[in-house]
Amino acid sequence: MEAAAAAEKEDPAKDSPEVAVPGEEFNQQEFANGGKSGTSKDAEAELVSEKVPEPSTEEESKSSPPKELPVEGGIPPPEGEEEEEDVEEPEDAEKHPEPKHKPEKLEKKISETFFYNYEDLCSRPFVTSDSGIPSNLLVLIHSFGYDCTRQANLQVLDSQTLLYIAGNQLVLLDMKAKYQSYLRSSSGGGIGVITVHPSKQYFAVGEKGRKPNIIIYEYPSLRPYRILRGGTEEAYTFADFNHSGTLLASVGSSPDYMLTVWDWKQEKIVLRSKAFSQDVYKVTFSLENEEQLTTSGTGHIKFWKMAHTFTGLKLQGALGRFGKTAVTDIVGYVELPDGKVISGSEWGNLLLWEGGLIKVELCRTGRRPCHSGPVNQLVLDEGELVTAGGDGYVRVWDFETIDTADSVDDTGLLEMEHMNELLVGKNVNLSFMMKIHDHGQPVWYAQDSNGAIWKLDLTFSNVTHDPECLFTFHSGKIEAMDVSPVTYLMATTALDRSVRIYDFISNCLLTEIKFKQGGTALTWAPRVVNPKGGLIAVGFEDGVVRVIEIYDPQGLTIIAGRTNIKKAEMRLKQAFKPHTAVVAALAYERNGEVLATGSKDKTVFFFAVEDKYEPIGFIDVPGPVQALQWSPPSHAQSMLLVLCENGFALEVVGPMLGEQDTVSTYQIKDLPRRYFHFCSIKSRIKREEETERREKKKQEKEKARLEWIKKQEEMGKEAEEEPEEPEKEEPLPPLYIPEEPSPILCGFYSAPGKFWLSLGGYDSGFLYHCSFSSNDQQKDPENRQDEPFEVVPIEYTDDNPIQRISFCISKLLMFCGMKDGAVRVYPLQDKELSVDTLDRYWSFNIHDNDYGQIQGIYSSYDDRFLVTCGADGNIFTFTILSPEDIQKELRAKVPSPRRELEKEKAAEDIEDPNAYSIENAKQKKEYDQIMKAAEDKKNEKRQKLAALKQEFLHLLQKNMELPKHMQLLREQFEMDHRICEEMNRQTAQHIQQVQKELAWEQEKHQIGLQKLQSRFRDMLEFDTVVVHAMGSNHQISTYRLLAISEKYYKVKKQSQAGKKRVTKYDWKGKEVEQRRDTLKETIPVAGVTEEEMEVEKLKKKTQSQTAAARLLENQLEKIRKIVEKADKAKAKIMQRKNEWEELLKSKPSDNYENPKDIQEIKMAQENMGDFKLKTATNYKIPEHMRMNAEKKKIQLASLEVVIHEKKLNMNKWIISLRDLKVAIIEEINCLVQELKSIQSALDPSEQLPVPPIPQLHPEEIPEKKFQYDNEILQKFKHEQDQKTRLSEQVGESSSFGLFRTSFFRSPSLKEMDTPARASSVRSMRTTSSVVSVQPRVFEIEKAEPTEMDQEALKKERIKNIYLQETLIKRINELVVTFDAELRLLRHQKLKLDMQMKCADLRHITWFEELLLLKNFEKHEDILQERVNSLISEEEGMQWKLNNYLAQMEDKKSEIAKLQEREKALYATFQASLGENNNFASFLTKVLKKKIRRVKKKETEGEADEEEESEEESDDESSFESDEEDSGSEDEVFDDSVCPKNCDEALFENTLQLREKRLDIEEALAEEKKVIDNLKKEYDALAKKVKVVEASLDTAEGALEAYQREKQQRVNELHVVVPLKLHQVEYLVNGELPSDFCQALVFTNQSLEYLQQRIMVLQHEKTDQRELYKKAREQHKQLIRDKREMEIRIERLRENCNQLMMMKFGRVVNLEALQTLSINTNLEELKVKIMEKEQLQAQELKMWEEKILEQRQRLMMKMKENTSKLQQMNRFCLERQGLETKLDTLQSNLGAEFQGPQKADLQDRERLIMLVQLQAQEAEVLKEEITLLRRKDGRIFPPPQPPPSTDMLN
Repeated sequence: MEAAAAAEKEDPAKDSPEVAVPGEEFNQQEFANGGKSGTSKDAEAELVSEKVPEPSTEEESKSSPPKELPVEGGIPPPEGEEEEEDVEEPEDAEKHPEPKHKPEKLEKKISETFFYNYEDLCSRPFVTSDSGIPSNLLVLIHSFGYDCTRQANLQVLDSQTLLYIAGNQLVLLDMKAKYQSYLRSSSGGGIGVITVHPSKQYFAVGEKGRKPNIIIYEYPSLRPYRILRGGTEEAYTFADFNHSGTLLASVGSSPDYMLTVWDWKQEKIVLRSKAFSQDVYKVTFSLENEEQLTTSGTGHIKFWKMAHTFTGLKLQGALGRFGKTAVTDIVGYVELPDGKVISGSEWGNLLLWEGGLIKVELCRTGRRPCHSGPVNQLVLDEGELVTAGGDGYVRVWDFETIDTADSVDDTGLLEMEHMNELLVGKNVNLSFMMKIHDHGQPVWYAQDSNGAIWKLDLTFSNVTHDPECLFTFHSGKIEAMDVSPVTYLMATTALDRSVRIYDFISNCLLTEIKFKQGGTALTWAPRVVNPKGGLIAVGFEDGVVRVIEIYDPQGLTIIAGRTNIKKAEMRLKQAFKPHTAVVAALAYERNGEVLATGSKDKTVFFFAVEDKYEPIGFIDVPGPVQALQWSPPSHAQSMLLVLCENGFALEVVGPMLGEQDTVSTYQIKDLPRRYFHFCSIKSRIKREEETERREKKKQEKEKARLEWIKKQEEMGKEAEEEPEEPEKEEPLPPLYIPEEPSPILCGFYSAPGKFWLSLGGYDSGFLYHCSFSSNDQQKDPENRQDEPFEVVPIEYTDDNPIQRISFCISKLLMFCGMKDGAVRVYPLQDKELSVDTLDRYWSFNIHDNDYGQIQGIYSSYDDRFLVTCGADGNIFTFTILSPEDIQKELRAKVPSPRRELEKEKAAEDIEDPNAYSIENAKQKKEYDQIMKAAEDKKNEKRQKLAALKQEFLHLLQKNMELPKHMQLLREQFEMDHRICEEMNRQTAQHIQQVQKELAWEQEKHQIGLQKLQSRFRDMLEFDTVVVHAMGSNHQISTYRLLAISEKYYKVKKQSQAGKKRVTKYDWKGKEVEQRRDTLKETIPVAGVTEEEMEVEKLKKKTQSQTAAARLLENQLEKIRKIVEKADKAKAKIMQRKNEWEELLKSKPSDNYENPKDIQEIKMAQENMGDFKLKTATNYKIPEHMRMNAEKKKIQLASLEVVIHEKKLNMNKWIISLRDLKVAIIEEINCLVQELKSIQSALDPSEQLPVPPIPQLHPEEIPEKKFQYDNEILQKFKHEQDQKTRLSEQVGESSSFGLFRTSFFRSPSLKEMDTPARASSVRSMRTTSSVVSVQPRVFEIEKAEPTEMDQEALKKERIKNIYLQETLIKRINELVVTFDAELRLLRHQKLKLDMQMKCADLRHITWFEELLLLKNFEKHEDILQERVNSLISEEEGMQWKLNNYLAQMEDKKSEIAKLQEREKALYATFQASLGENNNFASFLTKVLKKKIRRVKKKETEGEADEEEESEEESDDESSFESDEEDSGSEDEVFDDSVCPKNCDEALFENTLQLREKRLDIEEALAEEKKVIDNLKKEYDALAKKVKVVEASLDTAEGALEAYQREKQQRVNELHVVVPLKLHQVEYLVNGELPSDFCQALVFTNQSLEYLQQRIMVLQHEKTDQRELYKKAREQHKQLIRDKREMEIRIERLRENCNQLMMMKFGRVVNLEALQTLSINTNLEELKVKIMEKEQLQAQELKMWEEKILEQRQRLMMKMKENTSKLQQMNRFCLERQGLETKLDTLQSNLGAEFQGPQKADLQDRERLIMLVQLQAQEAEVLKEEITLLRRKDGRIFPPPQPPPSTDMLN
C-alpha cells in the first residue's frame, strides 16, 4: 500500500486528467499490455478471496485501429480478474448459484484500494502509420456548447461543480472559477449517460459503441475506480444507484433494451432482463424498498421487483396498463413510500399508479392540467412532491393528498391545487433538476431544454431568491458557424432563433441577438467588404437574410463613462427576403462586390454589396441548394459554383448591378451557366476493384506455381503438375445506380471548370473530381448523365461520409468534418488532392457519434486554432500543433463601431414569416397596378350606371305625377323584355354556378359533421343528464355510457350456452327423436321384408301344396329349433361359466379391503377438518376451477355486459323521471295561467303568492347543445370569417366555404317554443274556460250591483278562493311528489353506485388476473400441449396394445379351430376305418407319417428349399403317443403302394387326409409364429408405454407445479372487500386491531355452514358407529348364512348324483347332456326316410284313392244290393207270407239261407291282416330310429315277405 501511495505521489498527472495537458507520444505497446495504477504487488497480496467456482477466462482485449475511427483505448480488467465472456441472457434471466463441487477454486475479489490508470483507458486520436503526423496535432481548449436536449445531462458533484456530457467528452464545470476539466470517452463511441453516487464520492459514466462499458470514477481524484462490462449491446441510456449505493441499475438502448443490476464494486452482474421493446428513458430504485425498480419510456411504464422463485432470483416486471387513459410517453416519475408510483404525462396531468393500474389522474381545478405541457421530472422532497414541466413551472404538491387520492366519478380525474409554484421563465422547458445543499441551504440546478442552466431556490419563504440563469447555450442543432477574418471571434446560429458571438481566446460568450425565426446559414463578411471584420450575413428559415454588424459599445460616444458595458453588441443593419423557403447557403464574391444566397426553393439570388445591399436578380437551379462557393482569386474569372442536394452542380458568371432589366421581374434568364449532373459510378469502381483483386490473386497463384516448379527442378526432380480443376468464379458485383440520386454534401473548386464533390448515401466513401463540359450543347439538365474524371477513395467512409471540408489559410491542411462527429486532418504537401496525399490522415472523435454530425469546421485567421460545431449543440475549439504558443497577450479584438452609429435609425426588420419575398413583392406590385387600373375603370362604369339609374328614377317620378290616364305602364318602360329575361337567366346561372362551386365545401362540411357525430356522438349511448329536484337541492345524474360492442353480447351468449346443462327432458326429447329416426329407417325395411316374406310364402305355396311337403318343412323347422336350443344351452352354459369365473375372480381374500373405502378413509384423514386455502403450498387446483386467459376474458366481458345493463336500466329510469319533470312543468304552466286568471277576479289582499314555475336546467337537456338554427349558423359563420380575414394574406381571396342551411336543418329555438306555448295556451283555455269568462261578466255588471248580484259575487269570490287554494295545493303536490320520486330514485342509484364500485373493483382484480394469466399462458400452453401429446401418445400405444391382444385372441381362436379340424380329421379317419380293419395300423402310420413338403412364400412367389421332416411333439394332438411309437418305423414301410387286399378308396382317402393334416399343421405353425411376433411387439410396446406414463407423470407434475405457481401469483394480487364496522368481528382486547394481516374475510353463510357442519359431523360420527355395529352383526350373519348354504349345496349335489344314477345309471355331465345336438347323418337318414315315407304316402294315397273308388263301386254295389235286398225283403216277406203259408205245408224248409254272407267275412279278415302288417313295420322303423340315435350305423330290418296278393286283393 505504501508503494501504491508513493506511485501516486510520483505521478500526480495520472490522477487528474485535464484537457490542457499537451499530447505525448502514444506508446502502443504499453497500451496493448494494459496499464494499471494504484496497486502494487503488496496491494495485490491483499486481495480478499472466497471459495467459489473458477470463472471462465478469455484474452485481454487489445487495441487495434477498428473500422470506427479513431483508435480507442482498450480497457484492461483489474489484476486478479479476467474478462468474462459477454453472453446475452434472455428476459427474466436470473443469476443461478454456481455448483459447489469445486471448493478448491478461489474467486478473487477486487480490493477497495484498486484503481485503473486513466491514461490507459481514454481514447486516442488515430494516426495512419508512417505518416509522421503528431498525435497532438489538435488539442482541445474549450467547449462552448451544451447538449441540452439530452436526457438528464446535468449532475451536481458538489456545491460548485457541475457535470455534463459534451460529445465524446465529460465536462466538469467549476462554477466559481469558470474552469472546465474534461474526461475522454474510453471507447471513442461517445457517452450515453452519467449518474452520481448518493455519497457524491463516485460517479458513473455509461458509454456508447459496440459492447460499451460503464466506468466508475472517484471524485475528486477523477481516477477510474471500476469498469462494468457486458451490460448492453450499443449504448446506455440511463443509470441509477440505489439509496445505499451498493447496487447500480442501467438500461440500454436499441436493439436489446437490456436492464441490468450491478454489484458495481465487484464488477458483477446481479440480474438482467429485457426492459421493453421500445425506447426506455429512465430506471430508478425505490427509496423504501431497494428490491423494487421502475422503468419508463415510450408509451409505457414498468414495475420490477427482485423475486425469489423456485428457480432462483429473478427480475419480474409488470407492465403498467393505462386502461381508459390515453397512452403516453412517460419521462418523469417517482416512487412513493407505500409502493405507489406517480408519473407525468404528455398533456401535463399526473398519473397515480397502484398495482400496475392507474388509480387516479390528477389535475388542477377546472380540469386544468397540472402543467401546460409534459411533466418531465418528479421529485419527492421532504414530504412534498416537486414537479418540473415543459411550461417552465416548478410546482409543489401535498404528498398526503396525492397518496390518498381516489377517483370520484367515471372520468377518473381528481382535482386538486398545488401548494406553491415557481415560474422560472416564459421560454423555459425544464427537463431535469438536481438538489444539493450549499452552506446548509438547499439549492436546485435545473436543465433547460431551450439552452440554459438555472439555479433555483424552492424554499418558498420571504427570502426566496429569484431564478438565476447561470449559463445559456444554443438549443439543439447548430445550423451554421463562421470565424472572423481578422480576429479570434466566431459567430453561430441555430433554429433557436439566436445569433451568438464567441471569443475563443477568452472562452466566453460576448453577445447574442434573437429574432422571430431560426437561423440556417451564416457567413462572415471578408476583409474586402468590411476591413474591421464587423459584419456577418445570416440566413433564416423563412427566407429572410439579415446583415448584422458587430461592434464594441465602449467606442460609442453616447455611453462613454458608463459602467456595466458589454464587451460587444450586435445591431441589425439590413433585412431583406430574397427567398420563400429556408436559406441554405451564403457566399461573398472574392472581390466582395456580390453576395449570393441559395435556398431550398431552388433559387440563387445575387445582391450588390454596397452600404445598402441592392438586389441584382436571381436564377433558377435544378434542385434545392446545398452550398455556394465563389471561385478563388487564382482563377481568371469570378464564377459561382452552386451545389444542389439532388446531385446537380452548375457554374454561373457573377452578374453585376445594372446589367439586368428588373422592371417586371428579378429573374435573370440569359445568365451563362454550365451544368453537371452526377451519375453514380461507385458500383463500377467496386466492380473494377474486384476484377483487379481477382487478377492479382491469379498472378500470385501463377507466381507461386512457377517458384514451385523452379524448386523442383533445382532439386533434380521432375515437376509433375496435377491438373487443376478450374475454380468457379463468383459473378462480379452488378452495376447499380440508385433511383434517388445521392445528395451532394459539400464541394470546392480545384481549377477553373473543375471541382471536388463529397456525396452521401450510396455514393459515399469517395471524393469525386468533376469538371464542366467545354461544349455544353444539351439544354435540358435533367437528362444529363455526367461522370467524374477522377476518384479518390477515402478510408472508412462508406457509411460515414464527409459533411464539411475546409482548408487552413496556408492550404497545408485540409479539415474534414464527418457524419459521426469525428474530425479528420489531411496534410497537403503538394497542395493538390490525390490518392497519395489522402492516404495519411489524423482522426479523432469529438462530437456525438450518433447525432453529432459536424455542421461547421473552420480555422482561425492565423491558423492557430480550429473551431468545430455539430448537430449535438456542442462547439469545440482546438489549438493546431503548438498549444505552448497560446499566451495571455493573445486576445480577441471586437471591431470598433462606425461613426455616428448611435445616431442612425435602427433598420426595419421583417418579422412576419408570411411576408413577401423580393420577387413576390415586385410581382405583387405589378399585379396591384394592373388591378388598380381595372378598378378605376370599374368605378367609372359604376358612376355612369348610377347617373342613368337616377335619371330613370326621375322619369318614373314624373310619370307618377301625371294624371292616371296619361301615365305609362311599368311594362312600357321596358324597351325589350328579352333583356330582363336574359338578365334573370344569367342570375340563375350565376346562382347555380355558385352552388356548384360551393358543393364540394358543402359536402366536405357535411362529411366532417357526420364524422364528428360518428366519432363523438354515435358511440355514446347515454350522455350525462342531471335531473334537479323542484323544491330542494337534491339531484340525480345518469351514467355516461358508451355503446357496448356486439362481441361482448356474443361472448356472454357463448358463456351462457357453455354453462347450460342438459336436463333429463332434453335427454328424453333426444331419445324420442332418435326413436323416430330409427322408426323412419326401419319401417321401409320392415315393409320390404314383409313383401319378400309374402312372395316367399306364395312361392312355397305354389311349390309345396301337399301335406307331405308341409310335414318336411315342419321337420326341418323342428331340427332348426333343436339346434338353436342346443346353441342357446351352450351359450347359457358359457355365460354361466364366465359369470362363475368373474365371481370367483372378484372373490375377495380374507384380508381384502375395499379400495373405495381406503380412498375415502385416506381423503378423510387428509382433509377432515383441514380446509386447504388457495395460498397453501400443497393446494391442488381442481380441473373445473383452473382458469386461463380465455375464460377470464369471458368473465370480464360478462361483467361489463352486466354493468352496462344495470347502468342502462338506471339511465332509463332517470330519463323517464326527466320526462316526468317536463310533463309536470307543462302542467304547472297551465295551472299557473289558470291561477292568474282566477286571481285577476280576486281582491289583491285575497291573492295568495303564485308558486314559482320550475325551470329545466341546461344539464337536464344536454341534447339541445347539438341543435342549431339559422342565427347560430350565421353567428358561427361570422366568427369564422373574422378568423379567416385575420389569417389570410393581403390580396389572397378567401377559400373558406360557407355553411349551408341544409346541414341537418332544425327549427329555431323560437319556433320550437311556439307550439309548446300554443299547446299550453290551448290547454289553459280548455281547463279554465268558465273561470276566464266569469270575470268579464262581473266587470260589465260592476256598475250597479244588486243584492242578488252581491250574493252571486260573494259566491263567486268564495269559489275563486277555493279554486286558488286547490290549484296552489295541486302545484305543491306535483312538486312534492316529483321530489319524493327523485329522492327515492336517488337512493336506489346510490345503492347501484355502491354495487358499480364493487363491480369496478372486481373488474380491476379480474383484469389484473387476466394480465397475469396472459404472462403465464404461453408457458402453460407449452406444458399443456406436452401433456396432451403424451396422453394422445399413450392412448395410441394403448390402442395398439389392445389391438395386439385382440389379434392374439383371434389367432388363439384360429389355433383352436385348427385343432378342432385336426380332431375332426382323425375322427373321420377312424370312422372310415370301421371296426376290425386289418390295415388300420398301416393306414394310421400312413396318415401320421411326416414327409417333405415344398413351401411357397407368398411375398416372394418362389419356392424355398425343402425341409426335412423331423420328429416333433404336438401338444394339441390327441394322438401324441401314437406318433412317437410310429416314428421309428417310418423308413420300414412303403406308403406309395396300396397293400394287397386293402381297399384302394380307403387308401386314397387316407392320403388325402394326410395332406389335410399337413396343411393344418403348417397353418398351426404359422399361427404360432404370428402369435410369438405379436407377443414380442406387445412386450416392446408395453415398455414404451411405461416410459410414456413416466413422462406423462413428470409432465403432469410440472403442469401442476406451474398451475400452483400461477395460483400463488394470482393469490398475491390484492382484492378489495368493502366491509362495514359491524361486519368486523376480529377484535383484540375488545378493540379493533391496527393490523388486519391475520384476519380472514368470511361470509356469514359460510360461517353458519361451518358451525352447522360441526353438529353434522357429530351426528355423522354417531351414525357411523351405529352403522359399524350393524355391519359387524351383518358380517356374523353372513358367515352363518354361508355355512348353511354350503351344507345345502352339498345336500343338493348328493341328490343330483342320486337322480343321475337312477336315470342314467351313472354320473353324467349335465352340461354335455344339455348341449347334445342332433346327428347330421342321422338327420340325413331321417330326411331320406321322410322322403321315402312321402313316396309311400303318395303310393298309399293312390291306393286309398283306388280303395275309395272301389268303395264307391262297393257302395254302388251295396246300394244295388240294398235295393235288391229290399226287393228281396219284399220278396222275403212275400215269401214269408208264402212260407207261413207253406209252414203249414213244410216246417223245416229255408234253413240254409240264415247267417252272414261269406264274401263279407273274407274282406274283413283281409283288412285286419293289413293293419297288423303295417303296425309291425312301424315298430321296426321305431327300433331302427332308436338304434341310429345311439350309434353311427344302420341296421336294416329283416326282410318281410310281401303280402299275398290274395290278401291285397
